[in-house]
Amino acid sequence: MLHQPDPELRHLAVRDGASAPVTCASCGCRLSQTGDAWFHFNPLGGRDARGCRVSCVDAAHDASGRPVSLPV
Repeated sequence: MLHQPDPELRHLAVRDGASAPVTCASCGCRLSQTGDAWFHFNPLGGRDARGCRVSCVDAAHDASGRPVSLPV
């Protein structure tokens, strides 16, 4: 049985010639798209989905995974 493609993976980055989900260039966490920006997947209280504190967890990211706005 074939599964339908995951709608979260519509916008893909290319890593070493292979398609991959967009990830943060700073810490490697997976990003999910909201409008034109990408954000850390399921941030909670300044922590990423793994529970790590990273400086860019609440920042909007561009399609290459680089933070474009850091919260003050």
